[in-house]
Amino acid sequence: KHGCQVVVAHDGPSGIEMANQIKPSLVLLDIQLPGMDGYEVARRMRLHENLNKMPIVAVTSYAMVGDRERVMEAGCTGYLEKPINPDTFMRDIFTFLNA
Repeated sequence: KHGCQVVVAHDGPSGIEMANQIKPSLVLLDIQLPGMDGYEVARRMRLHENLNKMPIVAVTSYAMVGDRERVMEAGCTGYLEKPINPDTFMRDIFTFLNA
């Protein structure tokens, strides 16, 4: 609808592999993933030469004090709290894409 193509990975390891293959413009990363949490996914993506500058935006229900900082320390470039606001979500995504 907004000119974006979405590709879905169902767990951390497959997400890293897919990102390494298709080199997306942006990764939306859930923190609560099976097998490997989003913090570890972000850290491992930053170790890949072709993924280390790609924007990674955590989209998470973790909204306690310190959660944003923990996400950013893991290597994410942005943080969006769930539930997302459908009125501003695409604007937020394009802000990260254009940064």
